[in-house]
Amino acid sequence: MSRLFTQPVSEATGQAAQLFTAIKGAIGKVPNAYAAVGSNSPVALEAALNLDGALRKGSLSAKEIEVVKLAVSQDAKCDYCLAAHTLMGGKAGLSADAIKAVRYGQDSGDARLNALATFVHSVVTTSGDVPGEVVSAVKAAGYSDAQIVDTLLAITSITFTNLFNRVNVTEIDFPRAA
Repeated sequence: MSRLFTQPVSEATGQAAQLFTAIKGAIGKVPNAYAAVGSNSPVALEAALNLDGALRKGSLSAKEIEVVKLAVSQDAKCDYCLAAHTLMGGKAGLSADAIKAVRYGQDSGDARLNALATFVHSVVTTSGDVPGEVVSAVKAAGYSDAQIVDTLLAITSITFTNLFNRVNVTEIDFPRAA
């Protein structure tokens, strides 16, 4: 059961109602995480949606964004985001085996995605400066400086929802990740 207030989407008013209508129109439903964030802070929901919109305009492919979100969510142990991004990763073209591999830092069969996942795991699980060899390895795999910056933006985006869902214990409304 959620720990924070969550208003039924049908009862929302103002900015929250506008955001919920847009989300429902875009994806067919308002996921529980968005409903809970928007019920408490439409400003935070709008910021999260805008951040994801900016990511879609950036230098990473949809598949690469999902690799980032899966790796971060695994390290954060956010069951909600793992469920959501396992579904989204599949829609972006990741196989079930590749999804598990990038989550756990194993070989996905794609050296470039492996390098990206390794970089992400290093960024989110270490303190202080990221080791130079980690940055060199992701660059050697063909990622540009712009893509590295966009990866950090994707880490920022999913970190907010990971934190929110871990505090809220949001009810999972996607198929659970295996």
